[in-house]
Amino acid sequence: MKIALIIIVAVVAILIVWIITAYNGFVKLKNMIEEAFSTMDVYLKKRYDLIPNLVETVKGYAAHESGTLEKVVQARNMAAGATTMEDKIQGENMLQGTLKSLFAIAESYPDLKANTNFLDLQSQLKRIEDEIANSRKYYNAVVKEFNIKTEMFPSNIIAGMFHFTRKPLFEVQDVKERENVKVQF
Repeated sequence: MKIALIIIVAVVAILIVWIITAYNGFVKLKNMIEEAFSTMDVYLKKRYDLIPNLVETVKGYAAHESGTLEKVVQARNMAAGATTMEDKIQGENMLQGTLKSLFAIAESYPDLKANTNFLDLQSQLKRIEDEIANSRKYYNAVVKEFNIKTEMFPSNIIAGMFHFTRKPLFEVQDVKERENVKVQF
């Protein structure tokens, strides 16, 4: 009788320790996701601050391209005003596409491409884009670890009990960006 009681207490103690450890693992990963997203948000804010200067520089050379320039500003405002991770990801993907069209305009204006302010802004934007890319990689790595833990047995039981749900990855939404680049001579 005494041995059975000891075994039951040991099993219950092991179960409690496992629940606490699994819960703390989820909390740690959730906080790492929030920290990764906040770090990326800092770089995104830098990009948002840089875009109006870039647009104004391009406006001076390409006044009749106002439609494209307005789309860039609109996309920037949408991304900057996003409140949820999902909205931020969607806004960022939209902004990424409009920035490509902004640089496509720049290719049509040799004077603009030679302008030192434009070149400096373009260089700053490239550095920020590299930082954003690195931040996205880190964010996605932490989210992947969290999502795996959320779905794998037996930790999925703890995830369900404490309402830990999958987090969105920061993925490329534009299908064209995933296609192979055609090189023609």
